[in-house]
Amino acid sequence: MSKAITPIKGMPDIVPEQMPYWHHAEAIVRQVLEEYGYDELRTPMLEKTALFKRSIGDETDIVAKEMFTFESRSGISLSLRPEATASCVRAGISRGLLHNQRRRLYYYGPMFRYEQPQEGRYRQFYQFGAEAYGLAGPDVDAEMILMLARIWSRLQLSGLRLKINCLGSDATRERFTAALQEHFRQHEQQLDPDSQRRLDTNPLRILDSKASQMQALIDAAPQIQNYLGSGERAHFDGILQRLETAGIAYDVEPRLVRGLDYYTGMVFEWQTDQLGAQNAVCGGGRYDHLVRQLGGRDTPAVGWAMGMERLIALLALGNDTIATAVPGVYLVSVGDRAARAGLGLLEKVRDALPGVRMIAHGGAGSFKSQLRAADRSGARFAVIIGDDEVDAKTAGIKSLRGGTQTSVAWDDLVPALQKHIAAET
Repeated sequence: MSKAITPIKGMPDIVPEQMPYWHHAEAIVRQVLEEYGYDELRTPMLEKTALFKRSIGDETDIVAKEMFTFESRSGISLSLRPEATASCVRAGISRGLLHNQRRRLYYYGPMFRYEQPQEGRYRQFYQFGAEAYGLAGPDVDAEMILMLARIWSRLQLSGLRLKINCLGSDATRERFTAALQEHFRQHEQQLDPDSQRRLDTNPLRILDSKASQMQALIDAAPQIQNYLGSGERAHFDGILQRLETAGIAYDVEPRLVRGLDYYTGMVFEWQTDQLGAQNAVCGGGRYDHLVRQLGGRDTPAVGWAMGMERLIALLALGNDTIATAVPGVYLVSVGDRAARAGLGLLEKVRDALPGVRMIAHGGAGSFKSQLRAADRSGARFAVIIGDDEVDAKTAGIKSLRGGTQTSVAWDDLVPALQKHIAAET
C-alpha cells in the first residue's frame, strides 16, 4: 500500500466541526464592515515580488525571510501574498479606484508566510482587513478602532485590550531612528543577532524584539513621543479623545512599532492574554505614503488586518453553543418504497423551508441504525417513513433530544416541522 500524502507543514485543514465558528465569525465581521460603509475587494493570491519589496520593505522579516517566492516561466519573480494591503493599493491604482476618491474597502482570504508554525501562527492563514483611502483626519482612525470594538461586542468576546502608539512622519522617524541607533550602538554586544542586523537597516524593529535579554535595554531606549511634531501630536491626541468619548479603553504603548515599513503616524494592536505567546488578534495603522510609493498620487490611508485563526481560537474558548443556525432534520426511511417516496417528500419540504439543514440517510440500514446515524449527525428531528407510512401518506416526526414522536399527514409535514423548529430556536 502506498504511503498516504501528508499536509504541507503549517498549512492546516479546517475540518467540518470547526466550520460553524468560522461561518459565525465571518458573517459578523462582514456584516459590521458593510454597516460602516466598506465594500469588498478581492485581489489575487499571487503578485509580483517587487510589490511587496517596495511596500513592506526589504529589511523586514516578511520580505527577507518569510515569503513564498519563485520564478515564473517567463522569468518574473512572483510571491504568494504575505499580506493584502499592498495588493489593495496596487488594485486601487491599476483599476482607478483611488484617483480623487474616498474609498472604504475590505478584503478576506488566505495569506502566506514561511515561518516556524505554532499554535495561532501558520504558513497559510486567513485575514479580514479594512482599508480607508482619501481620509486624512483623526475621525477615520478612530472609526477603524470603533468598528473593531463593535465586532468584539457582536462576537461576545472579552479581555481584548487596545494598545496604540504614534510613529510620526518620515522626518520624525529619521530623528528618532538616529537616537535609537545611538542608544543601541552603545550596547551592541547585548543585542541578539536579529537586532544587530537591524541596527543599521531598521532600528525601529529592535523595539519589537521578544528576546528576554533585550527587554531592559529596550525599556531604556528613547521614546517616539518625545520626537513628535505639534501636528502629529494633535492628530494622535484627536484619535485618543474620540476613543475616550466613545468609551474605548486603551494603553499608549511607546514600543509598539508593527512589522511593516510602510506605517506612519498612528499604529495599534488589539491584544489578548488568553492565547499564550500569540497575543495580537488584530493590528493596523496609518500608511499615508504607500499609494505614492507604489506609483499613485499622495493619498492618506489607514487600515487594519485581523488574524482569523486567533479570532476563532478566542471564540471557541469555553463556547460550545455556536452550531448550525437552524435545527437539522434527518430522513429515516425503511424499505425501498419508503426511500423513494421520502426523497421526493424531502425535496418538497426543502422548497418550503429554505435554509433548514436536511439530510437523507441514503442507502440501506435498520430503523435503529438509521436513528443512531440521525443522532450522530447533530440533527434535532428525524422524519420517519416506512412502507406503512407510504400507504397511509403519513410521516413520523421524532425529537432526537426529547424522544417524543408524532405522526402527521404528508400535506401537514411542512407546518408541523415549522412548529417544531420554531420551538427550538
